[in-house]
Amino acid sequence: MLARVLSATSFGIDARFVEVEVDVGAGLPSFHIVGLPDTAVQEARERVRSALKNSGFAFPPQRVTVNLAPAFLKKTGSDFDLPIALGILLATKQLHSLLEGTVALGELSLSGELRPVNGVFPVAHFLSLQGKPYRMLLPLVNAQESAVVEGVDVFGFRTLREVCDFLEGQRTLRPLKRSWEEYLASPSFDEDLAEIKGQRQGKRALEIAASGGHHLLFIGPPGSGKTMLARKLPSLLPPLTVEQAIEVTKIHSVAGLLSEDHPFVTVPPFRAPHHTVSDVALIGGGQWPRPGEISLAHHGVLFLDEVLEFRRNVLEALREPLETGKITVSRVNATVTYPARFLLVLACNPCPCGYLGDTERPCTCSYQQILRYRSKLSGPLLDRIDLQVEIPRLGVHELLSEREEESSGVVRERVKRAREIQKERFRGEGILLNGEMKSRHIKRFCELSQEAKRFLEASLKSLSLSARAYHRILKVARTIADLEGKARIEVSHIAEAIQYRFLDRQNRL
Repeated sequence: MLARVLSATSFGIDARFVEVEVDVGAGLPSFHIVGLPDTAVQEARERVRSALKNSGFAFPPQRVTVNLAPAFLKKTGSDFDLPIALGILLATKQLHSLLEGTVALGELSLSGELRPVNGVFPVAHFLSLQGKPYRMLLPLVNAQESAVVEGVDVFGFRTLREVCDFLEGQRTLRPLKRSWEEYLASPSFDEDLAEIKGQRQGKRALEIAASGGHHLLFIGPPGSGKTMLARKLPSLLPPLTVEQAIEVTKIHSVAGLLSEDHPFVTVPPFRAPHHTVSDVALIGGGQWPRPGEISLAHHGVLFLDEVLEFRRNVLEALREPLETGKITVSRVNATVTYPARFLLVLACNPCPCGYLGDTERPCTCSYQQILRYRSKLSGPLLDRIDLQVEIPRLGVHELLSEREEESSGVVRERVKRAREIQKERFRGEGILLNGEMKSRHIKRFCELSQEAKRFLEASLKSLSLSARAYHRILKVARTIADLEGKARIEVSHIAEAIQYRFLDRQNRL
């Protein structure tokens, strides 16, 4: 007695079909699973056995062999509990039919309840691209996250018995259907720029970073507001498009971060790993590669607070994804590529004690301590940071001010307009934002007035700025000009851009 049930598994943020073949034949009672299963898949034997019995079915007292094809693909997780159980029921004639194009995924509890698994959304998206109709049998929580995928009929269940009743025609269900537009139409942000008093330069830097995709470094004493400013940045970014939301949701689905209350990612994500994070947790990896923090921040913000407390090897691992917008994780068992296009925001104190240059408290650090402290932020990494901004301590009068601050919604509209300008400018160039410009783009799109050229030349000489700083200044000036709707870069744009080269102007690194 042989039965086949179609399933699938996520691979990176994509998916692959897995055919579950179940053979129930003569021999001593046994239960074997083959097809390169990991420990979690092997443990399905006990879960399936108990789930069948506690759902009112009989487990066959025969030799049961389950093959997960293709055999060369490593199978991980508890995704295959449901298709294995259905295969056994089909092979023993306790279940009579399973329509072609039915894909089953889900973990079974010992009582027969269906529990959610990771990576279902990439599977649903994969099925929608196959050019033929499919229907998915899923735990109810996973069905919520997959219901927005067009071209796939998604059915959610709470127990194995409900699935079998549905397949036998004893239970009528309509496929769950949701629309991306209803979730993306009115994005909700927890943070608002209006909550911050003062810090005009820091807020302006956030607006420029959001408009041009520029990476940002905040430097200032403890309590000056660096972290609070960084947490407001996602609220300035334009809402995710449908394509972006699908890509981000796939990553979060694989990582197991979706829930019944939040089945989709509809706003730019914000990730802030602790400084004790490992390089594997940051960039992704493990024996079976999983997405790291940089991929979870895709189309959003990655914030590294107290960046100089991070291990140097962790920071250096950021260099490749900052350039390419993706990360390839190679292991013996698999090689997986995850997208990682994010805005990087760094924050640090100016010295170990934190009070170098502070007007209220004196610094107690020696020159050698300061140099050693800052050496963790290497030149190649700093080379990728367009905006270096000093965040000073707020005065009492600013803290107590009753002045109404500008909201994130107002700033976000300006950011949208600036990004539309860049979208038109870089059409066909393979980039979207000013922060992604290479030398050839800078030469072509950063047109300066004669006065701006003379001012920039004088500034480079007087401040001894490097060629690296020269290109960063032009990128930032281009974004400032876009915010003002100017086609040509003027003196005021160059002057403001130079103000955001704090470390270069102070010659502190």
